[in-house]
This record gives sequence, structure tokens and C-alpha cells, in this order.
Amino acid sequence: MKTGRKVKKSVFRFLFSRLTITAVLLCLQFYAIIYALLFLRGRWVIAYQCLKIVSPIVLIWLVRKSDNPSYKIPWIIIILFFAPFGALFYLFMGNTPLNRARLVRVKPIRTDVIEQFRVSDTRTLCKTIPQHRRTCEYLYDIVEMPAWKNTAAEYFPLGDYLYDSMLMDLKKAKRFIFIEFFIIERGIMWDSILEVLRQKAAEGVEILLMYDDVGCISTLPHHYDKKLRAMGMQVVRFNRLFPLISTYLNYRDHRKICVIDGNIGYTGGINLADEYINEVDRFGHWKDTGVKLSGSGVANLTAMFLQLWDFSVKQETKNLSDYQPTKIFPSDGFVQPFADSPLDNENVSENVFLDIINSATRSVYITTPYLSLDNEMTTALCYAAKSGIDVRILTPGIPDKKLVYAVTRSFYPQLVEAGVKIYEYTPGFLHEKMIVADHDIAVVGTINMDFRSFYLQFECGCLFYKSSVVDKIRDDILDTIKKSREIDSHWIRSYPWIKSIWGSLVSLFAPLL
Repeated sequence: MKTGRKVKKSVFRFLFSRLTITAVLLCLQFYAIIYALLFLRGRWVIAYQCLKIVSPIVLIWLVRKSDNPSYKIPWIIIILFFAPFGALFYLFMGNTPLNRARLVRVKPIRTDVIEQFRVSDTRTLCKTIPQHRRTCEYLYDIVEMPAWKNTAAEYFPLGDYLYDSMLMDLKKAKRFIFIEFFIIERGIMWDSILEVLRQKAAEGVEILLMYDDVGCISTLPHHYDKKLRAMGMQVVRFNRLFPLISTYLNYRDHRKICVIDGNIGYTGGINLADEYINEVDRFGHWKDTGVKLSGSGVANLTAMFLQLWDFSVKQETKNLSDYQPTKIFPSDGFVQPFADSPLDNENVSENVFLDIINSATRSVYITTPYLSLDNEMTTALCYAAKSGIDVRILTPGIPDKKLVYAVTRSFYPQLVEAGVKIYEYTPGFLHEKMIVADHDIAVVGTINMDFRSFYLQFECGCLFYKSSVVDKIRDDILDTIKKSREIDSHWIRSYPWIKSIWGSLVSLFAPLL
């Protein structure tokens, strides 16, 4: 009887969850649009003919836009295949000014935020490590994120270790705590962090907490932010979900940032949920990574948090000096945390990755849970492998999203044929997002090797130059490879042709997933 009641309760909770209700409302909107178009076709002949004129105009406009060709192709297919109604689908759901307006109306760029932290080591890095001057100056000039010394860095090869360290540092907070995560889910990890935050708020510590509304749609109650505010925190649900068909839903805050008193900062692939610390088993062993910064370099994490916070609350932080780092720590290299935004028409993360790949002389190792590459990235990886660079890519052995996994595997044949070595992490799901090259440069962050991270989401990463962290990242990747299976030509030949065709078809629409 108890089991039956539990099942009924679970079914009831699912049917009336925010996720289910939103999905139903979106489906009803799709149905209404299709019904209206069919009604229009049968009765409003003049309007239908006007649509036939509009369709090629929209197609020409799309072709002339500066969007990446890999993003244009699936929309061109939709416009042509569903003509003349495909043009309306693009106007409703494509990357158009109409759909971007809600977010673009307030730019998330606050130059005065970083001005407070402007005394940096950017020029020193450019002089002492000239081979990486281009990457460093690009981030400094375009994203206004400088490079720093006087910053201690610690690398965590598992989320389990980062969680222990972050919980300990949160307990020591005296002035303020900034938390920004894509996913928060109640459980061992979040409940213990929440208890510390509640205590710190009672002590008068300023707490600003921001989580993505879509990322948490199935993990937190709808009005959970009110509960947190009642504990004394300031809370933002980023880009709150309204069940209306529009691409503004795509612009998610995928960052993971924790800043404590301006002197300690965390980032990486780890969200605040129990699978990230292997307290629950969802897809085998969960392999994820992160980093802790202590000292001057934390200024960049503080700046990018405040930029998006001010953008979300539509106010400007006045007392910026209160959030500057007050301590410096010895370091054996440079760090340069950086932000990426879908609103500035600058593919910062992809440009950084491309520069690292194109500048490599010996090796490039990449770990990513999702692989969905545009032509530029595919060409760079294949050219590097063909020119003798040791290029290796690690992906999950157990997927969390089977449709996306089909897309990931569809890229294997071309890459393997070019000489790229691909490995799948056998014990479970590999969620870490890293790139390391030539023993001297690496990135740890939130950036997947896919269209969503490169084009549609707010992301962040941390560059390490000539740091001991680079060697630790490389060693961890090599150790992970030992636990992984290699995808060789024999594996590709034996891969079921139906799955291969399916993956190729789905990959056509990868930029829209």
C-alpha cells in the first residue's frame, strides 16, 4: 500500500510539475500555430500568397546574416521544406532581433566593474610568454578580462574534492558570498551548503545567489527563491521561464561561480547537485573537474558575476571597492578567468579554443560531455592532427542525453580518419570541460564543445599559463584515458549503420538542439 501511494504521489507530482505544465503549454502553442497556418492556407488565399513572397525574402536575409553557416543550414532546410510556413517558424524561433530583444535591451556589459580591478599582469604575461600573447590580449581587449599573477590555484580532478573545499571556505566567509550556478538540486550537497548560507546570512554576511530558471526547472520548486529570500539572501532566477515559443529561452546562464570575500573563487563543470559528487548514481561514475583561485585573479570572477547580476536586477552595483581582493598569494604562473555571452556577437570561448589548437606544437587534449562542432572547429582539429600534433578528445562512455550522444558520435569518423584519437570514459559520464596544450596552457570551465556553449549560453572559463595546474590537468586526462576505450577505425566500421545514419541526420539540426 505504501509503495502504491508513493507511485501515485510521484505520478501526480510529475503531471503537475512546472516542467510538465510548461511542455504542455509549448506543445499547445505549436498546435495552435500549425492549425492557424492550415486554416490560413485553406481560406485566406491572398495571405497565403503573401507568405510565399515573404519566404524567399526571409531566406535571403538569413543567408546574408553573419551567423555561423552551421547554424544557418538547418534553418534553410526548415524554410525550404516547410515553405512557405518555414519562414514564420524562423521569425518565431530563430536568432532574430525580435527574439533577442527581451535580453538585449539591457547589455550585460559593465566596464566600470573591471575598471576597479584594472591593475593587472596582462602586459607582463604578453612579454614573458609571447606565444600566448594573442589569446591574452584578445580577452583583455574584447572581454575586458585581464591576466594575473599573485594567485594561488588548486585543481580538483573530481567534484567530490571541490565540494569539500568549497564547503570549508564558505564557513569562513566574513563579508560576502556570490553564488551563480546553472543547476541547484536539493540533496546532500546543496542542503549542506544552504545550511552554511543560512547561518552566514544570520551573521550579517551579504549573500547574492543566482541560478538559471530553466536549469532548475525540474530540481527546485517554482517559488524556491522566496524561501531563500526569507533566509536573508538576495536571489535571482536568471532569465525566468515563460512558456512562450521564442529563442530567448535558449539564452541560459550555464556558468558555475562561487566567490567568497573577493579572495577565493571557484569555477568548473560542477553544479550543486548530488550526482556531481557521486552521492547518487545516475550514469555510472560522474567525472567532473573544477578549480579554486585565491588572490588577485578572483577579481575576474567577481566582475563577471556582478555584470550578470546587475543585468538581471537592472541596477548598478555602487560600492565596487567593497568586492575587490584584499589578499595576494604566491603563484607559479598566470591565470586569466574569462566570461562569454551570447549577446555580444563575439564567440569568445570558441575563439580561445581555436587559438590554443592552432598555436599548439606538440599536443592538444580536450575533454567534453558533448561534441557538436562547426566547420571551423572541425577543420582546426583535423589540421592539427594531420600536421603531427597529438590530438586527443575524451567523451562520456555512458550518455545522459541519447539524442545528443548520437550527434557526438556522428563526428567520430571524420576526426578519427584525420588522426584525432577519441576515447570514451568507460566507468560512466564524463562532464568535465577542459583543453590543455603543450604543457603550458589550459582552460578549465563550463564550456562544452558544442553549439549551445559557443553560441547560446552565458559561459565562463579560467585560462592557466605556465602554471603547475596545467601539468595536473594533463596528468589527470592521461590517467582518465587509461580508464577509457579508444574509438578506432575498427570500432567505426562495426558501429551499426542505422545508428550512424540517425546520428548524421540529427547532426544537421545540432545547432538548434
